[in-house]
Amino acid sequence: MVEVLIPPQLRRLCDGEEAVEVGPGTLGEVLLQLQQRFNGIYDRLCQPDGRVRGSVLVLVNDEDVRFLRELQTPVCSGDSVRLIPAFAGG
Repeated sequence: MVEVLIPPQLRRLCDGEEAVEVGPGTLGEVLLQLQQRFNGIYDRLCQPDGRVRGSVLVLVNDEDVRFLRELQTPVCSGDSVRLIPAFAGG
C-alpha cells in the first residue's frame, strides 16, 4: 500500500483523515483513488489539463514530482505521498 499524508487544509475533504492508504500505480492513479474515496480532492490538487496545480507541492518519498514525472511518477507499495498546499502571504 501507499501512504498519502493529508495536510490539515485538505482533511475536511477526507473525513478528517491525517493519512490514507491507497494502492500503488502512477501518481495520477494514486490521486484518482483518493478522488474515488473523497469527492472533490482531485480538483483541489490538479488542473483541468491534468497537471498538478502550481499552488500544491506533491512529494513522493520527499522528492518533488515537478522534478520527476509529475502525474506519471511511479508510486510503489511502501512509498509515501505528501500533499502540501502553498500559502499566499503578504
